[in-house]
Order: sequence, then C-alpha cells, then structure tokens
Amino acid sequence: MKSVTMLTACLLGGALFAATAQATPIDGWSRDEIAVLSTMRLSALPPIPKDPSNAVESSATAASLGRRIFFDRRFSGNGEVSCASCHQPEKQFQDGRPLGQGMGTGARRTMPVAGVGYSPFLFWDGRKDSVWSQALGPLEDPAEHGGNRLAYAHVVAAHYRAEYEAVFGPMPDLGRLPKDASPLGAPSQRAAWGAMNDKARHDVSKVFANMGKALAAYQKSMRIRESRLDRYIEGVLKRDVPASVQLSAQERNGLRLFIGKAQCITCHNGPLLTDQHFHNTGVAPRNPAQPDPGRRAGIAKVREDEFNCLGRFSDARSEQCEELNFLAADDHAMTAAFKTPGLRNVALRAPYMHAGQIVSLAEVVRHYAAAPAAAAGHSELKPLRLTESEAQDLVAFLSTLSSIDDPESARK
Repeated sequence: MKSVTMLTACLLGGALFAATAQATPIDGWSRDEIAVLSTMRLSALPPIPKDPSNAVESSATAASLGRRIFFDRRFSGNGEVSCASCHQPEKQFQDGRPLGQGMGTGARRTMPVAGVGYSPFLFWDGRKDSVWSQALGPLEDPAEHGGNRLAYAHVVAAHYRAEYEAVFGPMPDLGRLPKDASPLGAPSQRAAWGAMNDKARHDVSKVFANMGKALAAYQKSMRIRESRLDRYIEGVLKRDVPASVQLSAQERNGLRLFIGKAQCITCHNGPLLTDQHFHNTGVAPRNPAQPDPGRRAGIAKVREDEFNCLGRFSDARSEQCEELNFLAADDHAMTAAFKTPGLRNVALRAPYMHAGQIVSLAEVVRHYAAAPAAAAGHSELKPLRLTESEAQDLVAFLSTLSSIDDPESARK
C-alpha cells in the first residue's frame, strides 16, 4: 500500500513539474534567463566566508567594541575624523564624494563597507587581504585619519580597556612609552618608534591589529537589505504573477539588457552583482600625467603588508592563506585594473568609478557602450551598439537595486 501511495505521489509530482516547466514563464523569460536571474537574488547569497586570520570575527563582544571604535573621532590625528566620517550609514556607508575626505583629500573614491566580508581583497586596488587589515590602512593614512598606532593604543587603554580585555586579554603596559610613535608617521613619530624596543613595538602593533579585528567583526555584521529586483525575481521563480508589478516595463527591459546584450552580467554577477575581481575598463585617470597603476601596484602592497594573512598578527596557519599563497607577484594585465564594485544601492552612490570621474549612471552606461581606449594598460571593453532608449532602460533598471528598507537599519 505504501509503495502504491509513493508511486502515485511521484507520478503526480512529475506531472506537476512537467506542467510547470512547460508553462509560459512570467514576462516571457526563457529557462536560461531564469537560471541567470536566480543567481542574482539576495536570498541566494551564501553565509559570509570565515576568515581564519581573525579569530574574533564572530564575537558579538568584538563587534560591539568595533562599532564604538567605528564612530569614535578620537581615533584620528585631529580628533575630528572617524570611520563613519567617510562610511556614513545614511549614505550606504560611503560619503558621496568623488574622492575620500578625511584630514586631507584621498586619491580614490570611498567604497561602501556592507558586504565586504565576501571579498578576498579589499580597496579599489586590492592592497589588503582581509577586512581587519583593510580597517587599519586609513587609520595611519595622513589623508584619512592621520593618526599613529601608539596614540591609538593609548586611546584604547584609556577609554576601552575593559571591552578590549574582554575580547583580547590584558592590555600591554604603555606607561613608559611616548604619546606618539609609528613606523609610518611623521619623522618624529618614526624616530620614536625606532627608539622603542622590539617587544614594545610588537605589543603596540598587536593592539593596533586587534582594533582592526574588532572593526572587522562589526563591519561583517552589516547586512544589505532586499531590493525591488529581489522581490521581482522571487516572484518570477515562484510564478507569482502579481510580483511582476515590482518592475516597470522599462526596468524589465533594462534587466534583459543587463544580462544579455549589454553584457553587464559578465563582471556584475551573483547576489552582490560583482565578480570580486579587478578589470581595466578604460576609465580616464583624474590626472592624465600620472595614471593610477591600480591592481598591479596593489599586488605588491598586499604581499608586503605586515598585517596580511601570512603576517605575525594573523590568526591563520600559512596553508589557510590560499588567496595570498597563490597570488602572482606581478601581472601586467592588472595595470590600471580596479575592483568591480557591487551594484547594490548603486543609484544612491553617485559619483562613480574608482576616483569619482563619472558623475551619473547615464554617463557610466555611455562609457561602457563607447569602450574608449585605456590611458594605461589595456581596456577589456568592446563597443556596444546600444540605442539611446536602451541606455535609458539600463539606467532605469539600476534604480531597482536600491534597498527597500532604511539603510541605517543595516547597522542596528
């Protein structure tokens, strides 16, 4: 009896599958197109990969400490800059400027931080290989926070000792050390750093590294909210006819172009709409006399970084640092190549490109359609024969990637 019942269920299930497969899809999408759409929805995003170099990345206590550091302006050379100065929650955790603005003006655009845990290399040039090491770079950059690691260690000791020790154990004794010292700071700070003994330098750098690990725990807790595109795709997959109203006819045509004729999906794929790689797309440098070398210079920097996965402050075993272990020492193809940014909330993040060279999404689409030659290296682009109407449809589609919920809720 049980076997008959199971057979009947299988036959009915097979008939239902066949009927569904043969039915006309919503909005005329083909089976192949639906397969591509299914990879783009936010619900297909896997858990954030574990970072073996950061043992506390899953600690709620570490994330709480990292959140406080993220918004604390005392972690800067002038007491006026925090991580949130450039990574503003109300602006998709970026600042809306062509170039980052801290204690000075940076050379590149501020990137949003939500979703950074999915990237094996950080920054436009990939010069960092973990979220925690990425967090350290701006702290000592004179154009960003403009501070030094010993000064930061003193701030932690004075204002965050209990929280720090709850995560990382006892703070080192900083009582006999100078106020300011760093291997990367002003001449006086470098001299003070050189005068310290090896143990003191190691202890201070470890506190500094642990600050980055706490910041990473907080940043990796940030979540991207679903968009109209996600609701539309889920509706298409479930054959929910009312879901088609999530996108207008123009936006749906833009989506068809995105995954088809315009070839955007080649690099902007997956739930975050990025391949996490680096490409030369012929974007004109801000200073034609000094083109930005991009990823090619970033490769050398990440390999030499004292805070990389293979460094002494990493919690990983050397064999766990696969990305770094197999990274080519030099790659001419990476000249003037920059990281593919994720397109989630892209319509809210003007201007565009690695140094804010392009003001609007309409201009971005025109750039990709024209495929100009690169000022340095070789562009991967080939001209696209898009009509003006198609270009407008693509721009309309990109607005469907904005999160429906208040972006500030992503940090709560």
